[in-house]
Amino acid sequence: MLEASLSGVLKFVLVVLLVYFGFKIIIRFFGPLILKYFMRKMGKKFEQQFGQQFGNQFGGAASKKSKSNPTNIGKEPKAKTNRDKKVGEYIDYEEID
Repeated sequence: MLEASLSGVLKFVLVVLLVYFGFKIIIRFFGPLILKYFMRKMGKKFEQQFGQQFGNQFGGAASKKSKSNPTNIGKEPKAKTNRDKKVGEYIDYEEID
């Protein structure tokens, strides 16, 4: 029959802690790089699916080059407001205990 010795248990706990903290340190340094890689990959996949679904309807790279007439929107003149109008009567409220 196998018995667990104190040194064997301590070795196991030490190995588990080293693996845990080693993994934690590696993720801290390489995690952002891995996350950026997957975000770029998902962004490209999203753009590809969007392009397949809607085509160049919303202005892809090809349609931006072909359209060269910009739309100019002029400002409308501000409407004059009469600030002398009295909207209502001022009522002073008091708190009742």
